[in-house]
Amino acid sequence: MYDAAIIGGGIAGVATAARLQARGLATVVFEAHGQPGGCAGFFRRQGFSFDVGATTLVDFGPDGVGGELLASVGMTAVQGEALPGYVAWLPDRRVTLYRDAASWSRERLKALGDTPAHRAFWQLLDRLADVFWRASRRGVKLPVRSVADAIRAARAVGLVELPLVRYLGWTLADALRAFGLANDKALVGLLAMLVEDTVHSSVSEAPLINAALGVTIRGAGLTRARGGMRGFWNGLIRRYGHIGGELRVGCPVERVEGREGAYRVTTRRGVVTAGQVVAAVPAPLAARLGPEPVAEALAPYLRRDAVAMGGAAAVFLGVPEDEVSGQTFTHHQLLHDYDRPLGDGNNMFVSVSAPGDTESAPAGHRAVMISTHCELAPWEGLTPEAYRGRKREVGERLVALARRVYPELGRNAAVYEVATPRTYERFTKRPRGAVGGVRQTLANSNQKAVPHDVGVPGYWLVGDSTWPGLGTVACCLGSRLVAEGVLASASRRVPAPRTVIARARGASHAVRNAR
Repeated sequence: MYDAAIIGGGIAGVATAARLQARGLATVVFEAHGQPGGCAGFFRRQGFSFDVGATTLVDFGPDGVGGELLASVGMTAVQGEALPGYVAWLPDRRVTLYRDAASWSRERLKALGDTPAHRAFWQLLDRLADVFWRASRRGVKLPVRSVADAIRAARAVGLVELPLVRYLGWTLADALRAFGLANDKALVGLLAMLVEDTVHSSVSEAPLINAALGVTIRGAGLTRARGGMRGFWNGLIRRYGHIGGELRVGCPVERVEGREGAYRVTTRRGVVTAGQVVAAVPAPLAARLGPEPVAEALAPYLRRDAVAMGGAAAVFLGVPEDEVSGQTFTHHQLLHDYDRPLGDGNNMFVSVSAPGDTESAPAGHRAVMISTHCELAPWEGLTPEAYRGRKREVGERLVALARRVYPELGRNAAVYEVATPRTYERFTKRPRGAVGGVRQTLANSNQKAVPHDVGVPGYWLVGDSTWPGLGTVACCLGSRLVAEGVLASASRRVPAPRTVIARARGASHAVRNAR
């Protein structure tokens, strides 16, 4: 008998499990894939380690959301490359998105316009970002569903800054229009790239507060762990095992039945019982696996968000060092045409492992990931031959476009692989291969987001389908809130009997299952 069973071994699931285990609860994590990570995972080829989705950890400094996670489970700081920023390649200019606030302030005015309107616009975004990054680090909780939630939110935001919540009803486009900047192509183009990557949305639909956080994400601190996400996962899983947590990989959950205090989790390897369940999987899958009341509670959200899903395509290259030389920064974002829709190569991200990181690539080589968002429908219903052709075409296009930054990229690649929505569906079990949660809009975010508690006692949701959404920092915050809820619920009821075995399996058992 476990205190909590967690379905899904992505960052939200394992972070939740580790928090609970560190607080004395007996936990088990079920992961369908052969290793943890999900859309913040990795794979290895010929001595290279490639990140499959997230390439950086956000806000993992001592006072950050990620830093709070590390402290709560007894982990030391992540070793790796603290990115000084990255370069945005617009059609007609380059903009360096510095981590340092003063450098970024100077750069944006120089590259994008230094008018009173520009200064006022950035001043608003900076103020919103400052207040709501601080609120995130204080553990703000949305949607507000009780007086206690409202008090918590007010304290996190601060009474002086509370009037800023009026901007919850604004989009990023509303702010641009308010300052007369809606037709500034370079500014809008840069913002469009940033919000698509951080809130999976567009300038016209992205909630202003969420967009402000996304646009300023470099200021919160980006870290690429040594060894990429593999390096981060090795540390987190090792720590989870050390404190007695159990990870079962290659063990998909088939259904969950029962009630709080007596849930039965049926897996391919048998049935376990748990006092509470945390579904750290996309909401459609949580509805499919959970008891009927969970499906009923999620049905309105799923109908609403059915058209708000998107996918990604990526190319993974293992290349000689000289193919990525000549650039100061290791991360780049490219927009090729202001007038074309974003995605399918028009807005793509290039991430290169750090020089000397031999955990990511053999000596004299580097690991490269090129990614772009895409629609899901064009990848569905294809014949095998048509699928192979589309996959080949997107791979060739992304590499060709990335040669704007690295002209020799891929000429002598030791590894070349392409991922599509079908790839993500196969390896991360995400319905239709959708990644990144919903495209955030005023209609489905913040106060209207899918809550962690859908009203079924002892059954919780966490991950990018719920508030606050996609990204490593969002999943870390979600794990904190759900862990608090699980702990509070456990303290209100008589502890269920636990076998000594559940606590004694310890590190060796967890590590063995994580291999």
